[in-house]
Amino acid sequence: MADLSLKKGGKLVITGALGHIGSRFIHGIRPGEYKEVLLLDNLLTQRYCSLFNLPQGVPFRFVEADICSCDLKALFEGADAVLHLAAITNAEGSFDKQKQVEEVNFEGTKRVAEACVAAGCGLIFLSTTSVYGTQCEVVDEDCAIDSLKPQSPYAESKLKAERLLAELGKSSGLKFITCRFGTIYGSSIGMRFHTAVNKFVWQACMGTPVTVWRTAMDQQRPYLDLGDAVRAVNFILAGGRFDNKLYNVLTDNASVGDIIAAIKKHIPDLGVKLVDSPIMNQLSYKVACEKFRALGFEFKGNLDEGVKNTIDLLRQARGR
Repeated sequence: MADLSLKKGGKLVITGALGHIGSRFIHGIRPGEYKEVLLLDNLLTQRYCSLFNLPQGVPFRFVEADICSCDLKALFEGADAVLHLAAITNAEGSFDKQKQVEEVNFEGTKRVAEACVAAGCGLIFLSTTSVYGTQCEVVDEDCAIDSLKPQSPYAESKLKAERLLAELGKSSGLKFITCRFGTIYGSSIGMRFHTAVNKFVWQACMGTPVTVWRTAMDQQRPYLDLGDAVRAVNFILAGGRFDNKLYNVLTDNASVGDIIAAIKKHIPDLGVKLVDSPIMNQLSYKVACEKFRALGFEFKGNLDEGVKNTIDLLRQARGR
């Protein structure tokens, strides 16, 4: 494995830096960790607030840029590592904008990877456990290819990008790590509410019934606490773990019923409304992440605590 750990004074580039994960990550950076932290974001979602009250003493530089069109090679020059977060992530919404999803999540990732090769820097690529669509009860990174049955254009684009990086690793010497993140839950200044846990908490705090896909109440899915997500990224950067391998990264395997039960501990009068969804044929499965744990990483998140923290932030809006 190449020694690409970010030594004191290194340059870190973050694409999609103002989003749900990125905003939590950048607000946790401490002075002295990097000589430069270059934040790239196209501001499509207008999360300007992610730039508010950034940690003092950290050499941030923000550039409004689109990974699909900007000069990435110039921006990545001198970088030690790139954390690639820029993506269109709404799985259900991706059906209505398949061309854009392909352009950003695949073509954009290709441009990022090629710029990393030119700069000689490591790449952290965030994929998704949504690439699994298996009938296996528990699935891991070594599952059969025919067990990878992404159920949305979003997941398809991520799987396609995974395969591209593997090819570039062999053909062009790209040093990378691919992390299949579970569905994120938890709060950040740039958070969104389109994924299951956060969406349910938002609906509950607004006093409306949570909308559950009709077939999904008892289906198991992998989830990742946002604090664990940020610590996982720091763990990779600190150790220079660009080993060209694939890892599942998740805190919990949980059902919608588990999430609703966690919310009801704090909002007992929660209502539930069953709805149809374009993603109706994905079966229940659990995802294993022993491979990432074997590197020495310890997950510390907790679904109940993550739900409680988000409810606490929104409780005043509910008027109780």
